[in-house]
Amino acid sequence: MAKAFVFPGQGSQSPGMGKALAAEFPQAAAVFAEVDDALGQKLSALMFEGPEADLTLTANAQPALMAVSMAVMRVLEAEAGLDLARDAKFVAGHSLGEYSALAAAGAFTLADTARLLRLRGEAMQKAAPVGEGAMAAILGLEFGPVAAIATEAAREFHLQGAICQAANDNGGGQVVISGTKSAVEKAMELAKAAGAKRALLLPVSAPFHCALMQPAAEAMAAALAQVSIQAPRAALVANVLAAPITDPAEIRQRLVEQVTGTVRWRESIAYMAGEGVTTFYEIGAGKVLSGLVKRIADSATGVSIGTPADIAAFKTAHQG
Repeated sequence: MAKAFVFPGQGSQSPGMGKALAAEFPQAAAVFAEVDDALGQKLSALMFEGPEADLTLTANAQPALMAVSMAVMRVLEAEAGLDLARDAKFVAGHSLGEYSALAAAGAFTLADTARLLRLRGEAMQKAAPVGEGAMAAILGLEFGPVAAIATEAAREFHLQGAICQAANDNGGGQVVISGTKSAVEKAMELAKAAGAKRALLLPVSAPFHCALMQPAAEAMAAALAQVSIQAPRAALVANVLAAPITDPAEIRQRLVEQVTGTVRWRESIAYMAGEGVTTFYEIGAGKVLSGLVKRIADSATGVSIGTPADIAAFKTAHQG
């Protein structure tokens, strides 16, 4: 009955997130105050009250989602006696959630994680001019065919230096592509012709997880070189490897690669399930990852923990 703790990525944010946690638990309020201090911004006010347009900005959404995840973790540790070193076989996070996972496992301090994610969000936003890039979700095709379609679409525009890559392998026939807008739109046409059920442009501000993000990868390499990383209390199943790592130097390297690399989420969940994980606890905002668990690993259960009621249910089960 091994357990893994997984942490959501961008898209799981919503106005009001964390507000009930802060009201009920001093440990959660302390996390939000520490993140506010680290950033020199009342990010918590934006999280609790909105407006949604500002919260959705990459530079705000990334540290905000991490803050909610860490607030839940601190409450679980205090209220339910959670100890990742004892209770988790693995941790993992979807894109920015990888930083939340590392903070939860003690590899980064909370303040460093907030500052890294603010920088990451700003660097990813600046890496490609607005309107130049795009991302699209391809539904109903598996990763291999979509990756081939992305390559074919980029080839069509190769004289313009176009990029199109498979960015997220989310599982259950859901693959996200990323790159130059013209090539992404071509790939959407090719995917539909190849039998995709749907191809949807995503409302994102930059083309994440593709080669257009190389300037952001360089910015993160410089920032991560200045930050202390401890060995995590539970092995991190890295996005770019779909395999566990614990060495701080390798963690640093893989976080840089992750900016331009594919988020191999389907393979990551399948790997952990293959290693005996039967319960995946999704820590923080939303329920996206719990839904994906059901599609990827029949034998496993996804449990979302993001509200006071979720924490009470975990406490009862954990201490029972």
